[in-house]
Amino acid sequence: MVKRDKLEIIRDILRIIKDNHGHIKMTPLLRKSNLSSKRFADYRAELLRRELIQEIEERKLGKQILITPKGMEFLEKYRTIVNFVNEFDL
Repeated sequence: MVKRDKLEIIRDILRIIKDNHGHIKMTPLLRKSNLSSKRFADYRAELLRRELIQEIEERKLGKQILITPKGMEFLEKYRTIVNFVNEFDL
């Protein structure tokens, strides 16, 4: 099994949120991110601090994690970088 680096984990978390219509509850995100509770909490705090995600409390749905426009921009730029690296076999 190949270990993911920090940027790949951030990409994975943001992609999971994006693929769930831009919002998801905490527990499914934790499960789908395939991280321990402690590592997930660390990444969640960093993503909140960097404003790549936000948390909101909805009456009917409970606490939701949303991807922000800045988080969407991260995904776009990440994809551009990966495509560049792959194009030049780096």
